[in-house]
Amino acid sequence: MAHSLAEIEDDALRLPPEDRARLAVQLLASLEGDVESPEEIEKLWLAEAERRFRELRDGVVEGIPAGEVFAQLRAKLRP
Repeated sequence: MAHSLAEIEDDALRLPPEDRARLAVQLLASLEGDVESPEEIEKLWLAEAERRFRELRDGVVEGIPAGEVFAQLRAKLRP
């Protein structure tokens, strides 16, 4: 029995968050070819976070206060 895309989307959105994440990874993998495992993705994000921390600590980049960032985003999103 064939299901419409809307039915599949509705079913997918009712899944628990972990299952939705797994489904998202699988769907992206079908488009992109090689996609890392959740464990590998976690390692990559940890390495990225460590790199960003070092850049902040060493003065390579300058942080922006969260309040300022959110104010800029709100201004951009207002109609």
